[in-house]
Amino acid sequence: MKSKIVYILVYSGMWLLALFPFRALYFLSDITYLFVYYIMRYRRKVVATNLANSFPDKSTDWRKKIEHHFYRYLCDDMFEAIKLMHMSFDELQKRMTYINAEQYLSMIEKHSGIIVMIPHYANYEWLIGMGSMMRPEDIPAQVYKPLKDPYLDKLFLYIRSRFGGYNIPKHSTVREVIKLKQNGKKMALGLITDQSPNPSEAHYWTNFLHQETVFMDGAEKIAKLMDFPVFYSEFSKTKRGYCQVEFQLITEHPKEKAEGEITEQFVRRMEQTIIHAPEFWLWSHKRWKQKRTDYPKS
Repeated sequence: MKSKIVYILVYSGMWLLALFPFRALYFLSDITYLFVYYIMRYRRKVVATNLANSFPDKSTDWRKKIEHHFYRYLCDDMFEAIKLMHMSFDELQKRMTYINAEQYLSMIEKHSGIIVMIPHYANYEWLIGMGSMMRPEDIPAQVYKPLKDPYLDKLFLYIRSRFGGYNIPKHSTVREVIKLKQNGKKMALGLITDQSPNPSEAHYWTNFLHQETVFMDGAEKIAKLMDFPVFYSEFSKTKRGYCQVEFQLITEHPKEKAEGEITEQFVRRMEQTIIHAPEFWLWSHKRWKQKRTDYPKS
């Protein structure tokens, strides 16, 4: 009962906010930034530590500037995600630009599917509109981790399905992908690939932003299993409320790549994306809390 009440309150609040024009939402975002940064001080130590360890050659003043920019982006991102509840398809298309769509589409047609590796960067939530450039009969699918609260899970599934997205629970990914292919469906499968893995998923260690970091290799394994070409989604913010994503081909033939090579290429590309404009990555995430000794040997 308590969860249902929380759901009703959250849904109602988000529904009302989503009706606001972007100009009003950004005014609220500016106010939220002051509260989150100066009063709530949300994960300030985590962000400062992550930036210091990732950019040891930069000055304290530079890192502090990036920290401020990051919190402004974080608040913007929250309201931009809420706006998806009411944003029209035309509005999303105006604000989200896709580059290299021709190769993206040709690979779906040629191989019956592709893998899109996605970082927590810029307007990654807006990528749910990627189905707009696909054929109506093809499937824009995304892997997600179900929330523990069933009502909130239902809310976020609603948002992520508004533009035709097909949501696949994380634990059912392989089974669902195989079923879609057996049913003759062609697909683009998007996976967020930079989050901290659970111990059972921690398979690939590498140096990332000057730190030993573990990554999941699920996207690589699915690509090899299905023989789907792999793309990296290169996000860049063009201005407030506008973003573009370039689909960069990592490999057309994943089975020809050595173990870990696809994941490594994702990491290197994401690292360059972050170095170019670090304020748009999720620095508040406790990305480096894991140590190699925390995980069993695979």
